[in-house]
Amino acid sequence: AIHEGHVVSAQELTEFLQPLLTQNSRNLVLFLQDRLSIDDFTYFSESYGNKNLFQNEILQSSPSSLVLPAVDCKATKYLLNFLQESGDWKLTNVTNLNVSQLEVNASNPNLLVVQLQPLGSGLKEISTLEALAENDKIIGRVTMDLQERGIHFSVIYTAVRPSRISRRTDVVAELRRQLMAAEEEDSLSYPPLNVTTGNYTCILFYASNFSLKASSSVLIDLTNATFVTQNVDISASECSDSNTTLSLKYTNPVNGISSLEIRFLMTNKFYEGSARKWSTLDSVEIVQDGEKFAKFSVSAISAPAEYSFHCQLVGTSNLYPARLVPSNDEAKNWDVFISELQIQGFNIINNQFSYASDCTGFFTPGIWMGLVTSIILLWILTYGIHMIMQLTTNNRFDDPKGPALSVPQTE
Repeated sequence: AIHEGHVVSAQELTEFLQPLLTQNSRNLVLFLQDRLSIDDFTYFSESYGNKNLFQNEILQSSPSSLVLPAVDCKATKYLLNFLQESGDWKLTNVTNLNVSQLEVNASNPNLLVVQLQPLGSGLKEISTLEALAENDKIIGRVTMDLQERGIHFSVIYTAVRPSRISRRTDVVAELRRQLMAAEEEDSLSYPPLNVTTGNYTCILFYASNFSLKASSSVLIDLTNATFVTQNVDISASECSDSNTTLSLKYTNPVNGISSLEIRFLMTNKFYEGSARKWSTLDSVEIVQDGEKFAKFSVSAISAPAEYSFHCQLVGTSNLYPARLVPSNDEAKNWDVFISELQIQGFNIINNQFSYASDCTGFFTPGIWMGLVTSIILLWILTYGIHMIMQLTTNNRFDDPKGPALSVPQTE
């Protein structure tokens, strides 16, 4: 069937996946990427002068296949939950991408969720090429290992959100960036992480990209483990009216690291200068394998106590508006990248983010440049109008039949 030009809804997607749920051999592998579009298979191909990144021939060699060029984000958002609820699966999250240690019992239905590494920024096509090539190798290793074991399986390759957004005006108006405090829940790719005490939510945490880099070489992407599959331990988090600690513990996030804990320490204090309470993210701590301790001091992450805090880019880079500054030698071995951070540790109402205080001020460099340019152009226009108003017209003219006109120098 041809599905081009049609956006598959959530109901249609469940109907398409029914054969996977009713077949005899129910082994399903879900390759989940952070973003992907059907155009990527053409754009990053040999026709555009690139090396062919997609070497696997699974789609062509399989007895049956289905390609859906466009799927509603709401459908992919709840895909994993739908698959888990559709049958008695044995769920296995493959986050460290160690294929040799996969344990698959073919007698029982298995659902393998392979978290692929995130793609680079749209402005860095080299990193995107490398990420797609590495993800293709991972897909090849997993499928080849299952084939060698004689296990029959089905594969789903998809992403949480599209990598290429339509430029139609009606779509762009709906996809413009909005803070989570103001947008509808259905427009989110995944819900924020929440920490509860009793029946009340005391911490909300969201990020579109949450990644670390150890020793400038090992990339650790924690986005899917934190928000999508929520394969993270938050039991060590603490909440109070004055101090809040968000503790995120991960087991075997990558090869070579058995445990990783990340702490966000926040305080709520009254400041006499503003005559109100402010919530501040004071520091971020990283504990690797229970021994190596890295601490970062935080700059420019604060908001009124009744608000949440939002910032488009937070990390160790000097170019980010909100920075994490290393406080000890161990912290210098880590790089932190957080995109679209929104966090709130106090005064949460109805389990939702409050109005967001953004890290970007009202007068950005672009606004200042526009104001200065406008003032200069306005001054030139005013000066030109003033000079034109000083011009006078002649009130006396020569008569060719009479004597020559004489104008005194004083006039």
